[in-house]
Parts: sequence; C-alpha cells; structure tokens
Amino acid sequence: MAPKRTIKKFKTKFGDIPLPVFFPDATRAVIKTLDSSDIESTKTPGILVNTYHLYKDLGKRVLEKHDGIRQFMSWNGAVISDSGGFQVMSLAKNSEKRGLITDEGVTFKPQGGEKIKLTPEKSIQFQMLLKTDMVVVLDDFTEPGCTYEKAKETVERTIVWAKRSKEEFLRICEKEKLNEKDRPYILGVVQGGEYLDLREYCTKELVKIGFDGLGYGGWPIRENGEFNFDVPRVIAENSPENYLLYGLGVGKPDEIVKCFDLGFYIFDCVLPTRDARHSRLYVYNAKSINEIDIRDDNFYSFFDPCKQKYYCDTEPVSKACDCLLCRRYSRSYLHHLFKNDETTSLRLATIHNLRFYSLLMERLQKEH
Repeated sequence: MAPKRTIKKFKTKFGDIPLPVFFPDATRAVIKTLDSSDIESTKTPGILVNTYHLYKDLGKRVLEKHDGIRQFMSWNGAVISDSGGFQVMSLAKNSEKRGLITDEGVTFKPQGGEKIKLTPEKSIQFQMLLKTDMVVVLDDFTEPGCTYEKAKETVERTIVWAKRSKEEFLRICEKEKLNEKDRPYILGVVQGGEYLDLREYCTKELVKIGFDGLGYGGWPIRENGEFNFDVPRVIAENSPENYLLYGLGVGKPDEIVKCFDLGFYIFDCVLPTRDARHSRLYVYNAKSINEIDIRDDNFYSFFDPCKQKYYCDTEPVSKACDCLLCRRYSRSYLHHLFKNDETTSLRLATIHNLRFYSLLMERLQKEH
C-alpha cells in the first residue's frame, strides 16, 4: 500500500496553493484562444510551459528582458516548466532525420531550422531563466512497446541525466543565492515503461539523488488502451512520504481521481483545451455544483454543441458549472458559434473545460 502523502501545499512565488492541482499545457506560454485573464477567470492556479519549444522560439534574450516567463505573458499564477523530455520521444526518437540521442544529450533537427542541442545542464539553465516554480530534469522517454534491454537503457540514461541536472541546479542556486525557501522545486522523472522492476529501480535511484518529487514519465496507456495504474502505485510505494508525485500528461478526470488515491497530487495535460477546440465539452452529471459527486463511477460525460438538437436549446451547457459560458450563454448560442466557425466558440469552450478541471481539483482538495 502506498504511503499517504504528507505534503498539502504547492509553494509558488505568489504564495502556497492547495493540493492537488491541475496545470493545463500552455506550451508556448499561451493556451490557444485564451489570454492570461481568461485563464485566471477559470480559477486555474497554474500552467505548464514547454522548455524545448520556448528554447527554440524565444531563446534567452527575451526572457532576460522580461525577468522570466510570468512577466512575459502577464501571468500571476504558478508555473511549471517541463524539461523537453517528451520531445525526446515525439521528435528525436520518431525519426533520425529529426533528432539524435546520445549520453551527452539530445540534438533536435527542426525542419527548416538550425540544430538544437539540449543537454541536462542546458535544460536546467533555461528553466531557471524561465523562473518557474518547478523545474523538471531531462529524461530519456521509454518508448511504448520497447524491449526490456532498450527500456533499461533509457532508465540508466535517465538516472545519469538526473544526477547531472541536480548538480547543475545546485550550482545555479548557489550562484544566485537561492535558499530552500526561494528556489523552485526540482522534479525527477521515473522511466521504465511497463517493466515494474525497472520502474522500482529508477524510483529508488532517483530518491538517492534527492528531489522534491517524482513524475510518472513515459506513456501511461497500455496497448489495450487501458491506463496503467500499476506504475504510479510502484512509484508511490517507493517514494518518501514528503515527495510531490506528479502525473505527467495524466488528464482524464477519472484517471486523475484514481491517481490521486495513489498519492499523486499534480497533473497536467492538453486534453481539456484540445478537446474544447474540437467541440468536446466536459460536464458533470449533476444538477448543481453542490451535487457534484466525483466518487460516482459516471460523474461526468461529454457535451457536443454541434449536434442539431441544440439548435434552439435555451439551457446552459451545464447547471453544475459557474464559468463564463454557463453563466451567460445558451447551448443554442454556442451551437451557432461553432456552426459559423466563430473563434469565440473556441474561447468559451476552453474556458468551460478549464473550469471543469478546477472544480475537480476543488473537490479533491476537500478530501486531502
């Protein structure tokens, strides 16, 4: 049985926020169709930004001028920066023409652009320049379906890179005189695919190095399409009670609830914002916010505003929601916006889905 987590708050430059938290992906320092005030209106406390893409698109000068990513995007909430580790898999491992992985680091070869070399040290350096509340070490993403030997290779490289990342992190903290209170969290990432002994080994080795928490790295979905809950259980069972556990890329509401029960209190995913732009809205199966029951097996469903039956529907999308869309507009109006390809439809749907997730976190916080 995984030990109960003792940590209750996530520290940020703007004060502590209660756990658990869900951070939507603002990959390039923006959530598509929204500005920072829109995000704030959904009671979303933090966002995730992407190290690889910001390193490629912005570089250092812009961030130095703005004193970090928050001032650049006028965001007053928490920020986590990922390491670029997912791009190791999605870009570098998908094609040798697009990337090369060695023990030193990863060389990305963007189409029509200059080569980008990302090492564990460079990843940490850039994340510290972003001035986020949590930095994530560069890891070697274990490809789905790979052999045991290949998975072990990614685990060993992940551990070596984690040591180098931690050393660079400590060097920068010392140089900038950042004490325990002022510095960001640093997160190790557990790899190993579906091989539970490798997951356990990776977890224990990362704990020896010493981090503020560990992330569920790699692909969480089995070949049959089911979520692999054995991996987060193994990570939790082998992590200290005061570690923050982070479900990297975990985003389905029911999967979040089950991972929370295993001790995972931080989540991020593209699902709510991407689904919103494809007219897929999350709604609670409840008549009001007070009646939301996340412990019900069917506590939510999906609403598609493009269906013809909503053409004249005067009801809000959900009575168990207090977002801008549900407070001010009808299903009929949203149907009209989507039908006419109005960008306002994407904005309102995204606002709604983010509020769905912040309501989910509020319910889980009451249980923690």
